[in-house]
Amino acid sequence: MIGLPAGTRVWIAAGVTDMRCCFNGLAAKVETVLAEDPFSGHVFVFRGRRGHIIKLLWWSGDGPCAGIQVLR
Repeated sequence: MIGLPAGTRVWIAAGVTDMRCCFNGLAAKVETVLAEDPFSGHVFVFRGRRGHIIKLLWWSGDGPCAGIQVLR
């Protein structure tokens, strides 16, 4: 389990995202669509077209992290 620091925001991107995007692609979406800094330490959540896959993007201070969760 990831412990988030106090003040961390969780951003949920509306709409669908191409799940083939890597960290750089998702970070570019955060900058252009949400007008936020992907290196801010906040958590950004993206969902796939069918809604059964989500990707989490965050900056841990040590480097970029991306997680994938498949929902059943």
